[in-house]
Amino acid sequence: MTVPKPTLALLRTGLLLMLLMGVIGTQVELLLLKHTDGIWQLTPLLLNGATLAVLAWYGLARNAISLRALQLVMLLCLVSGGVGVIQHFRANIGFAQESDPSLGGSALYKEAVMGSTPTLAPGTMVQLGLIGLAFAFRHPRLRSGSGEADHTNTEA
Repeated sequence: MTVPKPTLALLRTGLLLMLLMGVIGTQVELLLLKHTDGIWQLTPLLLNGATLAVLAWYGLARNAISLRALQLVMLLCLVSGGVGVIQHFRANIGFAQESDPSLGGSALYKEAVMGSTPTLAPGTMVQLGLIGLAFAFRHPRLRSGSGEADHTNTEA
């Protein structure tokens, strides 16, 4: 089954817009929350900045090299999200044990998952990474392999 090129272009454009809005929204939220205490908290801010820079590069160059750079940054976002979930969970465990040293087992787990630091919030970075990878998946500019802009193809 083959999907018509205009449909693919529309889907790809939608993914690009979702990625852009998601990165900007996440960046603003992290800055408003002052998510800047140390390298672990700065990582998503830096990755969102890198994503915006690579998207700007792709917008100007529209070439395979910028798409490969986007794929790399998106993979880093996936890793960052996974590490972030672990970091949030560990911080919540520490806080829960400090607040109530008698906690253990499933009660401690429940407190850690529902703690003051949102355990699943870093999953946003995973989402953004997956959206970016979906955008670049089998992108026409990656098939040419030349790395040069293909002005005959209007696909995002």
